[in-house]
Amino acid sequence: MSHPLSDKLESMRHSLAHLLASAVLEMFPEAKLGIGPVIEDGFYYDFELPRTLMPEDLPLLEQKMKEIIRANVSFLREEMPAEEALKLFEKIKQPYKTELINDLQVENTKTVSLYKTGPFVDLCRGPHIQTTKEIPSDSFKLTKIAGAYWKGSEKNKMLQRVYGVAFAQKSELKEYLEKLAEAEKRDHRKLGKELDLFITSELVGAGLPLWTPKGALIRNLLDEYVWKLREACGFQKVSIPHITRKELYEKSGHWQKFSDELFKIKSREGHEFALKPMSCPHHIQIFDRKLYSFRDLPVRYCETTMVYRDEQSGELGGISRVRGMTQDDSHVFCSKDQIEKEVLMIWDIIKKFYSTFKFDLRVRLSLHDPKNFEKYLGTPEIWKTAEGSLQSIAKHRSAEFEIGIGEAALYGPKIDFIAKDSLGRDWQVATIQLDFNQPERFDLNFINQKGQKERVVMIHCAIMGSLERFISVLIEHYTGAFPVWLSPIQVAILPVTTKHNAKAKQLAKIFEQENIRVFLDDAKESVGKKIRAASFQKIPYMIVFGDKEAKSNNLFIKERGKEKVSKTTRKAFIEKIKKEIEKKK
Repeated sequence: MSHPLSDKLESMRHSLAHLLASAVLEMFPEAKLGIGPVIEDGFYYDFELPRTLMPEDLPLLEQKMKEIIRANVSFLREEMPAEEALKLFEKIKQPYKTELINDLQVENTKTVSLYKTGPFVDLCRGPHIQTTKEIPSDSFKLTKIAGAYWKGSEKNKMLQRVYGVAFAQKSELKEYLEKLAEAEKRDHRKLGKELDLFITSELVGAGLPLWTPKGALIRNLLDEYVWKLREACGFQKVSIPHITRKELYEKSGHWQKFSDELFKIKSREGHEFALKPMSCPHHIQIFDRKLYSFRDLPVRYCETTMVYRDEQSGELGGISRVRGMTQDDSHVFCSKDQIEKEVLMIWDIIKKFYSTFKFDLRVRLSLHDPKNFEKYLGTPEIWKTAEGSLQSIAKHRSAEFEIGIGEAALYGPKIDFIAKDSLGRDWQVATIQLDFNQPERFDLNFINQKGQKERVVMIHCAIMGSLERFISVLIEHYTGAFPVWLSPIQVAILPVTTKHNAKAKQLAKIFEQENIRVFLDDAKESVGKKIRAASFQKIPYMIVFGDKEAKSNNLFIKERGKEKVSKTTRKAFIEKIKKEIEKKK
């Protein structure tokens, strides 16, 4: 049951989208209108305009919206035959609206609804508020301008999207804008560039990030950590190719269900291949190379590998949504009576991994949507068994969990883990998926204790999920100030003058021998400038190296985020850092 306040707020946000479109038409009478839906915290509207909007246009548009609010204009709903609506929008020269009506007619829609606000009219299902006086004029703000392809396809025209936020009260807007300003400071795209972690290239393509040495180091450290946790639980590494014949994905069902997301290739002999969108069918092939006994189970495979999905350009964003992603995939092949033990073991790995980063985890049991069963593989009976098993395990763990209808994977239900970052934002991270379907499709069996063939159960698991997305979350969670063990540079040595360079270099070598990542800034710059540069790079520790440091074993350490400088010995400092690395601090 929806909450009355949230319903009213959603209607208000929807109405503000219409006021934005009305204001844009007042400023640009020749503007072509796209769509203007409600989104989390606000709304947006897409426009084709005669010129590029500038940030200084937003306050002008806000002012025009407030003028409409003060005029106390009503939102009037009118139902109209689709043919009549088509003629109306053709007359007022709104081609995107006519395209939407044509789409509705293809779906056999005979009648459409319009909303009128003064002279402004829009194709819209609603709902809306009754009059503009219901909108507090100080509780909304236009926040940014972005590009967006019409209908999200790069084959279509690029429109200009104006975003806005709106709340029930001014105080809520103020709080949100403060959080937004903090989020902008933490934006992984901005910090990734400043910290020299990754780049994008137009020649390589959107959604295909390139990792610098510093970024690649972070990737490797995270991957090694996940591998150590898995290795301790009996997982074995495997390796698979990046392209695969069409027939494998036809058998797994991915070709039919995910055809639009596959990068397809045709060989010179005419064979069809695809860049792999996931690893599970390949790991199945490795498992299926021989017939296992019950004594051999469970068999646990893992691999960190690239997968590729043809995401629409409008859906790509930094490294959080990409076309080429790195997944830390693992698959367990076990018997039915081993399911609970294996799931709980993986759950423990996930819990340990995320506690390292001080993430609070929330659990969601993601089930299929029985109203849209055609989206999934298998039979209702198989789904009932799989969902019952996972629900029982979640209850056994005594975890508080929510139910997500329609959030299941193609082939089975899953337990999703939602992490809350330092800004209080939720991110779906790890997942455990229970799969009775792929073993059926590939006829996977083992020999049970009675000497008979029995169907294998498959458990899919990703700890980080997409490594790119996880790193984007980490960057924003830490504002780029990674813990010592994960920092590309752990110590910066800053000689006061060039005469201190030789001794400082000797100290740097000592750190390197202790496997501490060190940077020696021996440039002919002032020490103040060196400190600012090291601070900008968010290096955990800085050592200003002058006469005293050159003549003794004492060091004066400036720790990231602290004004006070602390005195210590070389030996004590090295031990401190090594302990922090070992304990992943």
